[in-house]
Amino acid sequence: MQFIAHEINNKKIVELTTSEEIFKTLEEATDLIGNVYYQGFDKLIVYEKNISPDFFDLKTKLAGDILQKFATYNLQLAIVGNFNFDSKSLADFIYESNKGNLINFKSTLQLALS
Repeated sequence: MQFIAHEINNKKIVELTTSEEIFKTLEEATDLIGNVYYQGFDKLIVYEKNISPDFFDLKTKLAGDILQKFATYNLQLAIVGNFNFDSKSLADFIYESNKGNLINFKSTLQLALS
């Protein structure tokens, strides 16, 4: 895993690049969130291609549990990807998340950094 730090408008943002799959378990995600939080970052950017498919299967409740951890730590999350899924409930979830400021699904890194 590689962390790339960005600072935009006095906001500390960290971009995670990896060849590994992330968010496979709640415990793994909690460790990552804690690491980012304690390093003083305000926002984490990850890529859809690196996220476990279970995260995007809302029946597993993995996404909800992980995103609740982000809310608990008041840490923003941006997921960058194409999000071409056949699930209406997932599309609705992404749409609703993008209405807020805490969890966002973006198509490019530039949009995620804003």
